[in-house]
Amino acid sequence: MRRSEINRKIWVLVGWMVASLAVPAVSSAQGGAGAGGTDNTLTRGNSVQTDQDIAESYLRQTLGDPREEAAYQAFHKTREQDADKKIKLGNTFLAKYPADRYSQAVYEELTQTYYDQKDLANFYSYSDKGLGLFPDSVPLLALSGWVIPRAFTPNEPDADKRLDKAETQERHALDVLSKMGKPTNLSDEQFAQFKTGESAVAHSGLGLIYFRREKYEESVKELQMAIPAEVSPDQTDLFVLGADFENLGQFKQAADAFHRCAQTAGVMQDKCSRYASDATKRAAEAK
Repeated sequence: MRRSEINRKIWVLVGWMVASLAVPAVSSAQGGAGAGGTDNTLTRGNSVQTDQDIAESYLRQTLGDPREEAAYQAFHKTREQDADKKIKLGNTFLAKYPADRYSQAVYEELTQTYYDQKDLANFYSYSDKGLGLFPDSVPLLALSGWVIPRAFTPNEPDADKRLDKAETQERHALDVLSKMGKPTNLSDEQFAQFKTGESAVAHSGLGLIYFRREKYEESVKELQMAIPAEVSPDQTDLFVLGADFENLGQFKQAADAFHRCAQTAGVMQDKCSRYASDATKRAAEAK
């Protein structure tokens, strides 16, 4: 298959993410399924659970305004399945406490909730607002940089600038993670899970960004750092990795990636199976 052909197909196929597969949500960490009826925890399962642990430890503190504590607890304890209520409570909290100690966590949870609802306009709006106040928020940086290349079309206005923005966010997330000290209220295991999970999300985002730019070798390097750390293999990462290898003429590696994609539950299994078969044939022909 020619490079132009596989690129044309992947532009369409990667777009399924917005329509049918959500970033793993807080609900997944609480035992529910992610949005879109899938059960794909990507790399965020452990890191989201660690975020929950951090929030719970804050809730056990008795410092600060008791009314703020109660307002945050009401928001935080509202499950993702009751999205309308959670969004209302979150916005009420931010209107009253726009930049207090819980505000960063509220922005992070609201942003995730809007994405789970496939409301990308509010997702981008709240992500930008949150990062304007809390520019070192790793969950906001990693998630925003992860979504942009997946919910992206090359003919949209300022497409290249959006990819630049996503790359800057992911690089900053990795930089913050590399310098982050362990919070006293986290165990070593929790902190390691958080760093591993968010780092993998950032590398996954970079892998998609470089694929969009047709920098296939760089995309492979990033995805090969993301995939081993993922709690569950992400079909998009595996599919794009296969496409990268296709474009590099490395058909055996492409077949392996597509086979792994086909073995992962999700809407792309049949497509991955067909691509795996095609790549296997080309690998045999190349010998």
